[in-house]
Amino acid sequence: MKSLNEAAQQSRALLAQARRIVIKIGTNTLTRLPGNGDRISSGAGGRSDGGIDIEYLHRVALDVADLVRQGKQVIIVTSGAIGMGARELGISKRVSDVVERQACAAIGQPLLMNEYHRAFGVYGLTVAQVLITRDVWDVRSSYLNLRAAVENLLDLRVVPVFNENDALSTAEIGNAFGDNDQLSAYVASKIDAELLLLLSDIDCLYTANPREQPDAQAIDYVDEITSQIKASAGDRGTEFSTGGMKTKLLAVEIARDAGCRVVITHGRTERVISRCCAGEALGTLFEARMPLKNRTRWIKNSRAQGSLTVDEGAWQALAAHNSLLLKGVVEVLGVFDRNSVIEVNQKLKLVTSFSSSELEAAKGLNSQQVAALLGSDRDAIVARPDDMAFF
Repeated sequence: MKSLNEAAQQSRALLAQARRIVIKIGTNTLTRLPGNGDRISSGAGGRSDGGIDIEYLHRVALDVADLVRQGKQVIIVTSGAIGMGARELGISKRVSDVVERQACAAIGQPLLMNEYHRAFGVYGLTVAQVLITRDVWDVRSSYLNLRAAVENLLDLRVVPVFNENDALSTAEIGNAFGDNDQLSAYVASKIDAELLLLLSDIDCLYTANPREQPDAQAIDYVDEITSQIKASAGDRGTEFSTGGMKTKLLAVEIARDAGCRVVITHGRTERVISRCCAGEALGTLFEARMPLKNRTRWIKNSRAQGSLTVDEGAWQALAAHNSLLLKGVVEVLGVFDRNSVIEVNQKLKLVTSFSSSELEAAKGLNSQQVAALLGSDRDAIVARPDDMAFF
């Protein structure tokens, strides 16, 4: 059996073979904050108060250009739009009000993409803005269309730049990702990336929050996310950032399900992207799992539109990877259509072949009774094993 150190070395070496790479750049990495000290974009108002760091963005573009020349495909997931809009409006506090965040995002997004366009253009790269909401992932047809569009951009050697459409996304209506760590993990999962780099304002995962406990120890390699690893995660970031180590670990779990390795490292380390992609031991490397099937990952990561409670016999059948039959359905919660993703007993997600109203009317029935009630073309199977994912 390999030692943990040997496994870490082998896994680092495999990073150099990654062809499709997702890079998430956090707000506190991309903007000029105390300690970053680089030149920034002044914006229309000519301010130098923490906008996008132009020199840093050029260094990112240089590293990405090197990767593209090696035949690799790179996707960026960027933060910074809300912060840039806030600074353009002269707002110095953290923006938490939903309507205010939407306004800042609408102002900041074109400014942010203009900086990406200019910086990457210096190195002969074309960038493409991809603004999405959570709904895009949840609807299978729109997800497949998005995936096809991104594949085409990558084939054209274009660098897609993803950001959540914060001008539309709100926590209240439930279509927000919550942070760009999770968005980057969804992107990595959906387009089958082999490596996800989470560039942050902290250099790695520690045994405790190093800002509060100076004796916290760095963790350079994680092969499994245990309860101890989760307990070591800190809280939210600062100012315009919404991410923290806890959200990063959630993102790691999503990416690992797709067979994607993840590195969390300090985004201001010199040539950090090139060095990580070459296998250098920077930050914390999280080992990948055996990847789940693409459809299984889509089901697992989609938001449930409703839920079912099933009896013990039905649950045992599901646990043995058998189909769910109407006979075992006890309770139906929520309003949803056929082919929606729903939860079962708060432990499983599946794509239902019945709407909520049909389930309510037909729960507990057998095939003959269902055919008499809903038509001869219908049977009593709510979902088959290929349409399920445990979580």
